[in-house]
Amino acid sequence: MCHEPRILIVGLGLIGGSLAAALRASGFSGEIIACDPNKDEIALGIELGLVNAGGTQLAELLDDVSMVVLAVPVLAMESVMTALAQALPNAADDVVITDVGSTKATIRECAERVFGYVLPNIVLGHPIAGSEKSGVAAANPTLYVNHKVILTPEPNVDADALARVEKLWQACGAEVLQMSVERHDQVLARTSHLPHLLAFSLVDTLARQDERLDIFRYAAGGFRDFTRIAGSDPVMWRDIFIANREAVLSSLDDFEAGLKRLRCAVESGDSDALIATFDRASHARHYFDTLLNKTSYQAEYHMQPHGKVTYRVQPGGQAQGRLRVPGDKSISHRSIMLGALAEGVTEVKGFLEGEDSLATLQAFREMGVAIEGPHQGRVTIHGVGMQGLKAPAGPLYVGNSGTAMRLFAGLLAGQSFDSELTGDESLSKRPMGRVADPLRLMGATIDTAEGGRPPLKIHGGAPLKGIYYDMPMASAQVKSCLLLAGLYAEGATRVREPAPTRDHTERMLNGFGYAVSREGDTCWLQGGGQLTAGSIDVPSDISSATFFLVAAAITPGSDITLEHVGINPTRIGVINILKLMGADLTLENEREVGGEPVADIRIRYAPLKGIDIPVDQVPLAIDEFPALFIAAANAHGTTRLRG
Repeated sequence: MCHEPRILIVGLGLIGGSLAAALRASGFSGEIIACDPNKDEIALGIELGLVNAGGTQLAELLDDVSMVVLAVPVLAMESVMTALAQALPNAADDVVITDVGSTKATIRECAERVFGYVLPNIVLGHPIAGSEKSGVAAANPTLYVNHKVILTPEPNVDADALARVEKLWQACGAEVLQMSVERHDQVLARTSHLPHLLAFSLVDTLARQDERLDIFRYAAGGFRDFTRIAGSDPVMWRDIFIANREAVLSSLDDFEAGLKRLRCAVESGDSDALIATFDRASHARHYFDTLLNKTSYQAEYHMQPHGKVTYRVQPGGQAQGRLRVPGDKSISHRSIMLGALAEGVTEVKGFLEGEDSLATLQAFREMGVAIEGPHQGRVTIHGVGMQGLKAPAGPLYVGNSGTAMRLFAGLLAGQSFDSELTGDESLSKRPMGRVADPLRLMGATIDTAEGGRPPLKIHGGAPLKGIYYDMPMASAQVKSCLLLAGLYAEGATRVREPAPTRDHTERMLNGFGYAVSREGDTCWLQGGGQLTAGSIDVPSDISSATFFLVAAAITPGSDITLEHVGINPTRIGVINILKLMGADLTLENEREVGGEPVADIRIRYAPLKGIDIPVDQVPLAIDEFPALFIAAANAHGTTRLRG
């Protein structure tokens, strides 16, 4: 709730009027005064109940005002600040000044010229909301609900002033963020200013043509959606483009370069380049929408109110039939990584379209890899070779995937460009020293946050050398990280593991034609080789299959076959344990696909007995124990787990 006793809004247009409307709707009990050169706008604002009073002369309206909100066009800001400075002694002693301008550097410069420096009670801000409509008549009390407001406080800002401006916008339903003035202007030039410039230009170009009536008559929804913003206030946008000239021109240069590439692709009939661009853009649009909306990147799934789902389970029939569960997550990650680094086109089937593996896929798109899909588990990767990755435009976000972050750390350590790996709040709390430390021993330059936590900042161009690394703790992710770094290292990279871990990376590297050797508990490879593209049919995930295996094992009359399940020797603990418990389980159609052993698993109901689970099976079934405990609860006798 905002508790300002008296707020003065200078400029009662759409933005200022909507601020007043939002405050009224929130139950704000203070006074709202308006200043605007148009008397009719003031009168309408009073008539609509948005403001208590107003006038055209700023100096006459400042008495006892506790907060001033400057909602005028950017190029009018300096004259308004000048008038404000002259009358400021009339305001409350603790008055706070803020604004809503779309560019910040220009407004900061205005404040410096008028006041000598940016006063501690000045908090510059920008609500990311608007409409092509204008004037107080278009005021919308929900304009800021669930929209972002970016504040760009200076280092000398008064903490209380900043907190009060935050409360102002939070009362309107907005999400308040902070960033530097420079970063704000760069980001908004690309996400707001450039789209408006393009919309104005496209409509103007078509409006100049002789057949313009037919063009607009037959325009489809896409044209209307894209060009809607061309109906925005021309004066306001003229001011924005002039005020943020350098950042707008920089973003326009980038856009023109991309447009030139598209033109060349169309002119030459380069279908691969076109599909790569369109597919990358399509998935990026969906991916970042879900990140910003904090929703799942997978198929839509709407939770019930308050995020609660109620499940009701009743006894049913038997588990019968044949089915194929989703692909293995670990192998899905690696298929994208190695396919991107390979020479040629890699076709992937059975790709797991889960949050983690989709984040990996998107990261490679951001590094210039053309990827088609995923569509029903099918992905086509146009490999760029070992040296073909390009520097991403910004940090690579891997969500909650520790696997992706650790594997990427090794892969990116060998690149010529700088990179940064970030994750969600949960991942950002996990230490990454177990990969950063051995990578540094190889010659990598990696910066981490306090405690070795993400983000990981990897400085490119560091020459890597192969090492012998004796892992203090068994970890397939650490091993894989070092092997991926070893691809770019001089000499051999050897990793010894104190206990068996998953060997998906070694198997898939061999499947891509890159030799990985093993002797006992040590695996190694020689740097400087290359990967050759091929086809990968990702095995079904044995962890996902486990729930069906247990369901059939404990339900009388059940008989199911799970197709194409990965039976990697480091993952088959669940199969061995169920057999020891008496499950009627057989492996059929055993074969090897892309270096990974797979089989169809048939399981029929049989009474289970409790067992002492062998200690050597524990690491082979570590992810499957929740389901195995259900089997144990339905078995005759006691089941014990140790180790």
